[in-house]
Parts: sequence; structure tokens; C-alpha cells
Amino acid sequence: MLFLDRRDAGHRLASELMEFADERPVIVALPRGGVPVGVEVARALGAPLDILAVRKLGAPGNPELGVGAVAEDGTAILDPQSAGMHGMTQAMLEETLAVESRELRRRVERYRDGRPSIPVSGRTVIVVDDGLATGLTDLAAVRALRKRGARRIVVAVPVGSSEAVSMLAGEADRVVCLEVPRRLFGVGMWYRDFSPVSDEQVEALLAEAGRAETTPGASTEESGLTQTAGRSEDALHGVR
Repeated sequence: MLFLDRRDAGHRLASELMEFADERPVIVALPRGGVPVGVEVARALGAPLDILAVRKLGAPGNPELGVGAVAEDGTAILDPQSAGMHGMTQAMLEETLAVESRELRRRVERYRDGRPSIPVSGRTVIVVDDGLATGLTDLAAVRALRKRGARRIVVAVPVGSSEAVSMLAGEADRVVCLEVPRRLFGVGMWYRDFSPVSDEQVEALLAEAGRAETTPGASTEESGLTQTAGRSEDALHGVR
């Protein structure tokens, strides 16, 4: 399956998530790439759209290779085996965590502009991303949402590696992945257009979602976006 772009992927993904519409879920997209996908899912399900900022912790000398991740509330995870294989020391880890935490704060302040969060306690939450490589950022998101009291968490992506899907299936209540190739090679390989998503595009998409109608009876609070970033936890929890 080859997706035209992220919005096409979101449209296709939404068709597999319609069974959750009656649960009045909250759609939580992971910026930046997950937002165009999440907008389409939220529109199709008539659900409110929120975002959860998460950043991967890159390996020394190879920042694109994730060895961990940190969410905006400070929920952090680390794959100790991968980190050790790539020579990441505690000092390197702390420096990387500080850099990524600063970027999280910047994104939160820019994207949300002080708007309130959507309460997820006792609710179904659908976490949307544009794909799963290691799955570490989505894992951090799942754990952060558990802390906020989400009743049921569904991870929904257009494409993902079998390893990432299996890992997340052990923590989320369900994983919906349209395409699980034998070899992923890279998430971008499964899109005809996988252009980077800019801050400006994220802001425009969130404004578009804010103008869209939500489910009948949804409150003003439900059409908002999440609040500012928290501080990182001192402890990093290894991947199961």
C-alpha cells in the first residue's frame, strides 16, 4: 500500500477506526507528521483533536536513530540495549534530554498558545502518527496518556515495522496499522509525498480542526489543545 501523502493516509486510516466513533474518542496527534493524519481521522469520526508533543532521543552521531523518547509532561523512555550499542553515556543522555525538552517547550508554546487541554480521564484516546519506525515516541505518548487517566488507548498509524507494532501492542489497548511490511526501510518509503511538515503547517491544520464541527454536545473545552510542557522525569524507563 502506497499513500499519496499524510492526508490520504489519514483518510484511509479513518475508515478502519469508525467502530470507535460511538465512544466519542479524543484524537491525539503527534506533531509534526501525525497532525495531517490526525486531522482527517478527527473529521471522519466527528471527534475533538488534541496534540501531544513527543521527541525522540537520538543516538550519538546519528540523531535520526532513536534510542529513546520524551513526552511533553516529562514521561521518558530509553532502550538501554540500543543506547549502549551506540555508545551513549549518561552525560550524553542528559544533554540530549535537555535539548529535546527545550524543543518540546518551544513547540507546546507555539502550537497551543495557552489553550486548555482536552480531558482524557475515563475516555477512549486514539493516538495518531504518520508511521512507526522504532515506536519509541508513540510508546512515550501512550505512557503519558495513561498517567492522565485515559480509559482506553488505541494507537493508529498508516504503516509501521512489525517490531514497533508488537511492542506497542503490549502497552496500548489496541494497535491499528494499515500496513506492516516485512521490511520497513523507512516510513517515508511508503508515501509518494513525505515532505517535512513545518510549524506553520501544524498551526494552520490545528486552526482548521478548531473550526470544524465536533461531536454533538461537545464543550468548548473539548475543542481546545493541550497545555504547556512539563519538566522531564529524572528516571528513564526501559522498553519492555
